[in-house]
This record gives sequence, structure tokens and C-alpha cells, in this order.
Amino acid sequence: MMDKLANELRAAALAALLETDFAVKCAAVNSLSDTLIDLERVFDEPAGIPGRPSRPELVPPGKVGRRAMTTVEGRAALIHALAHIELNAVNLAVDIIWRFAGMPRQFYLDWLKVAREEAYHFLLLEGHLRVLGYQYGDFTAHNSMWEMANKTSIDLLARLALVPRTLEARGLDATPAVMAKLVQAGDQAAADILAIILHDEVGHVAIGNFWYKELCAQRGLDIIVTYAEMARQYNAPTLRGPFNLPARKAAGFDDDELRALQEMAS
Repeated sequence: MMDKLANELRAAALAALLETDFAVKCAAVNSLSDTLIDLERVFDEPAGIPGRPSRPELVPPGKVGRRAMTTVEGRAALIHALAHIELNAVNLAVDIIWRFAGMPRQFYLDWLKVAREEAYHFLLLEGHLRVLGYQYGDFTAHNSMWEMANKTSIDLLARLALVPRTLEARGLDATPAVMAKLVQAGDQAAADILAIILHDEVGHVAIGNFWYKELCAQRGLDIIVTYAEMARQYNAPTLRGPFNLPARKAAGFDDDELRALQEMAS
């Protein structure tokens, strides 16, 4: 029985979250099993969340160095920043699995899929970073995504509204322009990796949208009004265009939401 409990998805997701070595963390995520899921168990939060390596040094967003894309170092700094986002996304996906009890089985299966794909994305970017002659940890990074996770640690609806639907959805808007810059700089391999990530991230945002709207429906809440209220309550970053409207629509934002988004940003 103890062996089965050790392999239970939500407990194993918490163990993966606590891993500090990124390679071990990604391997742990890929070994997570969907065979046994305890939907109701409430965990005490341990110290050390999220597990992260000693590097990169975390600094305020404005202190993260920016370098010209025309140099190898500049492209490496960009790839490093993207890898950091993806490793944060791994942590966010396993965090939502262990932290929030009482959801349907499919909820946990959906976020398991996200966690595995985010780990794949991180490893693609980390591998390309090494091709460029650098390692993850060689540049500074910021902690904004995890700071929002902390703010929403006891409110699943807010977590869904402000992480996948806000911070991760912003990647749908920004990625095509970054891909174009990488191609222009002669780094087609990096652009190809971002094409994979963009494709998968549409699905990740769609999962966040589905469960956000599901919870709103269960609670009789208006999805647009509730989102605006939560953005104010949790001091979410102000969204600015241009927006990738086709990708956002494919990710489950309806026409009314997209209009509201554009009005909020204007």
C-alpha cells in the first residue's frame, strides 16, 4: 500500500515540485503516473516550494539584463529567459495538481499533460542554450510568475484567471515576434523550438480557460466581470497589445472576452 501511495499523482507532483535539480525535476515530471489519483487529500504545505537550483540569481524584472539579438550572448540571454519561464511553468503545473483538492479526475490529468509538455519545452531550450555555449543559470532571471502563484495559493479561481489566462496567454501574443527576430538573427533552430512551444501553449491556455469557465459556471459568476475583479484584487500586470487574437480564440477566449481584453488594454 505504501508503494502505491508513493506513486499517487498528487503526492508525486508535490515531490517533483520540491526537486531543486532541474534535470531531476523534469525526469520526475515525466515519470508521474496517472494510475492512482487521490482527489480529496489535503496536504500541509512543506518548506522549500518551489524547489529551484542555486542559480540563476533572481532579481527584480527591471534589473534583468538585456542584450542585443545580433550577438550569440544576446540570443543566449533570450533563450535563458524563455527557459526560465518554462521551468516556472513546470513548477506551476505540478503545484496546481497537489495544491487544490476536490476537483474532477480530468482536472489533474489535464495539468499532468501540461507539466510534461512544459518540461519538454524547458529541456529543448536548455539544450539549445548549451549549443550556444551557455548553461541555465548563467544569466539573471526574475520571479514574477511564481510571485503570482504565491498570491493565488489559496484561490483556485484566481490561479486559473491570472496564471494561464494572463501570464501564459501573454506568451501567445509575444512569441511570433520573438520567432521573427530569431530568424532574422540567423537562429532558425531557436525559432523552430518556439514554434513547438507556441503550438502547445495554445492548448495549455485552453485548459486554463476551460477550468476557469467551469468554476465560474458552477458559482454563477460572469467570466468577464470576475476576471476584471480578480485582476484588480491581485494586482495582475496590465495587458497591452498587440494581441494574437487567432491564437487566443483557439485557446478558448470568446469574442466578448477578446473585446473586453482590448478595451482593458486601451
